[in-house]
Amino acid sequence: MNYLVTIIGPTAIGKTSLSIALAQHYGCSIVSCDSRQFYKEMRIGTAVPTTVELAAAPHYFIQNKSVEDTYSVGDFEQEALGLLDRLFQENTIQIMVGGSGLYVNAVLQGFDDFPEIDENIRRQLNADYETFGITYLQDKLNELDPVYFRRLAVDNPQTLQNPQRMKRFVEVCLGSGLPYSSFLGQKAKARSFTPIVVALHAERDVLYDRINQRVDLMMAEGLLAEVEALYPQRHLNALQTVGYRELFDYLDGTITLDAAVEAIKMNTRRFAKRQLTWFTRTEGAQWFDYQTEFSLITNTIDRMVSANTEEP
Repeated sequence: MNYLVTIIGPTAIGKTSLSIALAQHYGCSIVSCDSRQFYKEMRIGTAVPTTVELAAAPHYFIQNKSVEDTYSVGDFEQEALGLLDRLFQENTIQIMVGGSGLYVNAVLQGFDDFPEIDENIRRQLNADYETFGITYLQDKLNELDPVYFRRLAVDNPQTLQNPQRMKRFVEVCLGSGLPYSSFLGQKAKARSFTPIVVALHAERDVLYDRINQRVDLMMAEGLLAEVEALYPQRHLNALQTVGYRELFDYLDGTITLDAAVEAIKMNTRRFAKRQLTWFTRTEGAQWFDYQTEFSLITNTIDRMVSANTEEP
């Protein structure tokens, strides 16, 4: 039987260090499902593992794409499952780690089945977005699926500013004649592994302090230069993320550098709060304080593996 030990939790909580320790302990690989770390041009602002960390255990899906590439969560699901099938032939325990809840769910549960969309609808929607902007997509989703719109507004407001995701929601509504939310919650797809989910948490003040320190470290390591190099491509969807948008605003001359850095810290803290809201809904997750002794975590994993193995 195969087991996918999945490490989740908010940004800056220590997922990377735990994943490496677990991979070394079990002699296996690490599959990253952090959607921001896929892109090779975004190293500092996405907290990509260091060269030393990457050398400590085999890593996959780290800086394997370009910001110019079109890469969806569905693409990731298929590639990750194919990779895991190969890795499980080497070791029946593998590690997955990341703070992107949608990508975690894609691997653990699979996506709901959505209808094929007429290309004419897609082209018209793209044209409408170019003419009227993100507000048009927001209003359209609120009209066609107010239930899902309200859910996003409360749980994941950043998604309402994501053109690619918003166009997808609206095109499904238009193409099917049904609310996008009506396709959600379908039966989970079968997987060739049993998930064991390890979730990390910390007191809010501690987490926020870790986030602030990380942002300061990113700036010291050259985040501004990284963002300056990407400025000509700032319209790309991959770059519509915390740590980049704020510095683009600085480069546009609309805010000061100090204000941009403070905005990164604030928006990262808000992002961490949304991550926790998402992950607290993860069924069967084993929650640990970020300072929990490593042996306690491995003992929990081993007990879960043994209990599952012993079942008739």
